[in-house]
Amino acid sequence: MGVTGKPEHGDLESSLLRSSSIPEDKYHLAYIIYFIIGLGYLLPWNIFINAVDYFSYLYPDVAVDRIFAVVYMVIGLVAVSLIIFYSHKSEAFVRINVGLGLFVVSLAVVPVLDAFYVMGRVGLYGGFYVTVLAVAISAVADALVQGSIVGSASLLPERYMQAVIAGTAGSGILVSVLRIFTKAVFSQDASGLRKSANLYFAVSIVIMFICTILYNIVHRLPVIKYYNQCKIQDEDTRPLTGSAWRSSVWDIVGSIKWYGFGIMLIYVVSLAIFPGYVTEDVHSQLLKDWYPVLLIAVYNLGDLVGKSFPAVYLLENAKIAIASCLARLAFFPLFLGCLHGPSFFRTEIPVTILTCLLGITGGYLTSVLMILTPKAVKLPYAEVAGIVSVLFLALGLAAGSVIAWFWVI
Repeated sequence: MGVTGKPEHGDLESSLLRSSSIPEDKYHLAYIIYFIIGLGYLLPWNIFINAVDYFSYLYPDVAVDRIFAVVYMVIGLVAVSLIIFYSHKSEAFVRINVGLGLFVVSLAVVPVLDAFYVMGRVGLYGGFYVTVLAVAISAVADALVQGSIVGSASLLPERYMQAVIAGTAGSGILVSVLRIFTKAVFSQDASGLRKSANLYFAVSIVIMFICTILYNIVHRLPVIKYYNQCKIQDEDTRPLTGSAWRSSVWDIVGSIKWYGFGIMLIYVVSLAIFPGYVTEDVHSQLLKDWYPVLLIAVYNLGDLVGKSFPAVYLLENAKIAIASCLARLAFFPLFLGCLHGPSFFRTEIPVTILTCLLGITGGYLTSVLMILTPKAVKLPYAEVAGIVSVLFLALGLAAGSVIAWFWVI
């Protein structure tokens, strides 16, 4: 049996037709839960990076942000790759719960270290190595949760995938709110940085517990149980195992490679510019050190708008979506013009508009392609297609982060 299929999941639709009624998602509760889980699984990485000022103060002799990025991305890529090839041997339900538990462990490391070992003292590099280990654990947790939740959402109606992707943008908004709050309330000295970091990690731990509870609730909701039961009852949805499974995985990669290319390109462009460019390369005499904070908030707001818009209008032409990803390469000369172009182009307004557009376009196209990708294969392989799309996303993040070091210098 081949892996390619119709734009819509024909197998799932045939199952639905055999049922007299589809349970209602009362109060949009399942949608809201998937949104919160999407917010949750991206939050730990955002928190580790958002607290980089605190870590750089404690460990001044190391490039904290770059080490965190390399560790997180390399381990995340390896973990997602393993999940792709062995996902048929484990349940997404188990992987997600394990991942959420690992998130709590990794996030708890920093405040525990601060309370019992570091205590705000500079240069205790044993604490740094333990923190890097926590980042590594968080990367494994991210692979388990993100890969599995996107994969499992691929077997549900598209609105739930859109909810997950929109939730990741909500994570950015939450972090921006926390950053603005701590900057306004706490002093920007050692004590203030310590209080800010502890607040970040405390909020994240609470949200991880909430995500764990909600995820274990959502599977008991009638609407989700219904779609899962349809998947099980359809005889054509029995997955392959062993060497046949590995062969099918490569077929899936071939079937969705252009979707994956588009997803990867989105994050190559976005990460090459954000956040490094907006935090280090542009400056404002008027807004001073609030300028990068506000630009980050503008980007995150645009990202949320973009990832939410497919709920209103979904672009179903994959070729146009992928071409639009290529068109976003125009952001490179535009942002370069904000550094070296005409005087008006180097003011706050053009930079803010471009930053907002970077977030909106990236968010919308990410949501569109993540929704369309599982539809490019037959239903038994939709979950793996979703996980593979996460691998392409991670490759884009890694490549974009590397390019960010060089392109504007």
